[in-house]
Amino acid sequence: MLALEPSELDPTDTADHAISALKASAIRNVVISARRGAEDAAFTSPELRELPKLEHTNVIINRKDIDDAFARVGESIEKDTKSNLDAMALVTDKEATNHDRTLTFQFLATPIEIKGNGKVEEVIFKRTGTDETFSIKCGLVITAIGYEAASLEGIPYEKGRVVNVDGYVADNVYVVGWAKRGPSGVIGTNKSDAADVMNLLVSKLVQPKGKGDVSEIISHNKVVTQLHWQSINDAEIAAGEPLGKPRRKAVSREELLNLGAL
Repeated sequence: MLALEPSELDPTDTADHAISALKASAIRNVVISARRGAEDAAFTSPELRELPKLEHTNVIINRKDIDDAFARVGESIEKDTKSNLDAMALVTDKEATNHDRTLTFQFLATPIEIKGNGKVEEVIFKRTGTDETFSIKCGLVITAIGYEAASLEGIPYEKGRVVNVDGYVADNVYVVGWAKRGPSGVIGTNKSDAADVMNLLVSKLVQPKGKGDVSEIISHNKVVTQLHWQSINDAEIAAGEPLGKPRRKAVSREELLNLGAL
């Protein structure tokens, strides 16, 4: 997103405030840096195959990084790893252009220091497995160096995730996603994971002690039902149509509730 020409987002369903912020951004060069080699990258090949299609951005991957990755994994390479490396190789084959935006991938680079006076100005790296260092001048650092679920009092916690059996933690306590499995999978993985855990939750429901009418509680708390969601969905699509967008997203709770007639 940071390396895109923001006008490319105009016909998408990206929220208006996000597009405005990106258009005001001075960022032109983005470096994605990894401590390990290209063979360990957690991208998916469909994502990588979209990169050569960017119309206003140079995407730079060093072919040697890919060749070295193939050499390290050898004949034991897994299917997904090969697909990723093949996709990155396609990026290296793309002819260089004169675009004013660049997206560079660098591998085997371990960050050891961030320098700056009151702001980020430079990052010092070490070539992984060596004593060689180098630096990159920059004005923004975004970290993505692993994930650990937050530890909550009374909840069993081990090795960065909540201890569970298929999502079940204890009576009335369930967990989904990375907090359940650890940092793995994509959005689709978490969706199916959530569905499985909800089915488990429903299967463990017991007969409630009270038999009162819950409609007042639902109404008071403005619970969004499927019908309300459909109203929100229809309104977003209708708002996006004259703008040539698939939808114009509502982003505040108040606006969403209004669109849902709540």
